[in-house]
This record gives sequence, C-alpha cells and structure tokens, in this order.
Amino acid sequence: MKFYAVIDTNVLVSAAIKPESVPGQVLELVLDGVIVPLLNETIIKEYRDVLLRPKFGFPEQLVNDILNEIGDRGIFVDAEHVDVMLPDPKDIVFYEVVMEERKEEDAYLVTGNIKHFPEKPFIVTPRQMIDIILGYVDRNSF
Repeated sequence: MKFYAVIDTNVLVSAAIKPESVPGQVLELVLDGVIVPLLNETIIKEYRDVLLRPKFGFPEQLVNDILNEIGDRGIFVDAEHVDVMLPDPKDIVFYEVVMEERKEEDAYLVTGNIKHFPEKPFIVTPRQMIDIILGYVDRNSF
C-alpha cells in the first residue's frame, strides 16, 4: 500500500535536524517508498530555500541529496488555485496540491503546524501519519 502525502517544509527541516524523530520517520517512509510525496516546482523551491538557510547549517550536498530522493519518488501535481485564507499565504501551495490529488486518490498533508490549515481529517501531524500507516498495516497483516 502506498500513501500519498504533501510534506510541509517544517517536517523536512525537523527530519534533517533530528533523523530519529517522528518527522525523521516520515522522511524515512518517503525514502522507502511507503509515502509518495506530492510536489510541484513551488514546493521544491521552498524546500530548497528553507533547508539552505544559514541558521540550519545543512551542507548543500545533504540538501541536494534529500531533494533528489524526494523528487525521484514524488509525483508532480499541477494544482488548481483554491480560494482559502490561511495564516501564512505561502502555505497555500501545500493545500492546493493536496486538494488536487484528493480528486483522484486519498492524500494527506503532513505538517507540524496543523493550526495553519483548515481542520480536515486529511491534514495530519507526522505522528498521525505514522499512526495511519501503522493502523493500515495492523488491519492487513496476517
């Protein structure tokens, strides 16, 4: 089973800072192919811009490796504009991509800033995403 998800930038930053964390587990599930990341060029650009901020100190090669792996495993989504007000207007792209993909597949938006988005069952924290996957595995194991 594959799970489709837009991964908010804050989850990637947390995963890169602390790979053994719950966000790190989400990134590991992306790299293992369990979670298929949903992307577009704006999201990739934000990932790069944020991960390369001097305050994080991530080596450029690490950022490139992470983004190449995500890009290789991801699905690029051409999303329609969604008319919704969010606390941070830069978050709209994440919401638009998940809403577009939900027209075809179940898809999630995984974020550490759950309050930045409308309260919807498909907008989840990293822990909730892990629990969804584990719940599916438990229900379907022999």
